[in-house]
Amino acid sequence: MLPDLIAPGLDVLFVGINPGLWSAATGWHFARPGNRFWPALHRGGFTPRQLHPSEQEALPALGLGITNMVPRATARADELTAEELVRGAEVLTGKVERYRPRWVAVVGVTAYRVGFARPKAGFGPQPEPLGGARLWVLPNPSGLNAHFTPETLGAAFAELHAATNA
Repeated sequence: MLPDLIAPGLDVLFVGINPGLWSAATGWHFARPGNRFWPALHRGGFTPRQLHPSEQEALPALGLGITNMVPRATARADELTAEELVRGAEVLTGKVERYRPRWVAVVGVTAYRVGFARPKAGFGPQPEPLGGARLWVLPNPSGLNAHFTPETLGAAFAELHAATNA
């Protein structure tokens, strides 16, 4: 299990679907070399430079945190069951109520749709809050998600960054 990188009152709590095997082995979120989370975080304006996953401990000082919907590590997110995602959404809601981030950003629209029973949800801001926080859905930064380029991922993260500063 990969420990949460979370603290009270964060600006944004990023929510991965679940740890990949590489992340579980290293103890770093979004650690697989092909994962585009860290470049998108920088391109989106959240970090002053691109951080390496091993530098994840720098995020809370920037008002950022990371958790996962499901703690079980898998090679691919599609190995998770709908029951795991629904239970993960319940646990996530409790974490948000406890830590009170301003924004929650779920990185993976399919996991969000299944976990929160929102089958038509799209990317961007969501109409309903989560545990008192504003809610945003971002594309999955996994290298397996070929629908988004590093540039379009960065632009999606930049939209969230602009909203958090509005």
